[in-house]
Amino acid sequence: MTMGERLRALRLHKKISQEEVARYIGITRSAYSHYEINNRQPVYDTLIKLAAYFDVSLDYIIGGTTGKSKTDLAVAPHTREVLALLQHMSQEQREQSLHLLKDMMHQEQRSEESS
Repeated sequence: MTMGERLRALRLHKKISQEEVARYIGITRSAYSHYEINNRQPVYDTLIKLAAYFDVSLDYIIGGTTGKSKTDLAVAPHTREVLALLQHMSQEQREQSLHLLKDMMHQEQRSEESS
């Protein structure tokens, strides 16, 4: 099954239009339709958005054999929520969030070491 066929099957399974998918991932309906008919290949960032939107692995979208559901991949409970939030942020907001998370981890490590 091609990537386009998988995208179409995932969209039809959710009973949504190409317009809805395109709006969510931030492209035009026309651009998205080219993915489904295999005239164009999505860029990496778009592939990530599509995988998150359809709740599947990147491997599944690009034609690999990994199971369809990301839940097969032992995802932590809040990971999906964090990923969804990050997707709707600007690049600057993502970088600030990542910096904040790293700081929090370093603080936790320091407090564990001093205990």
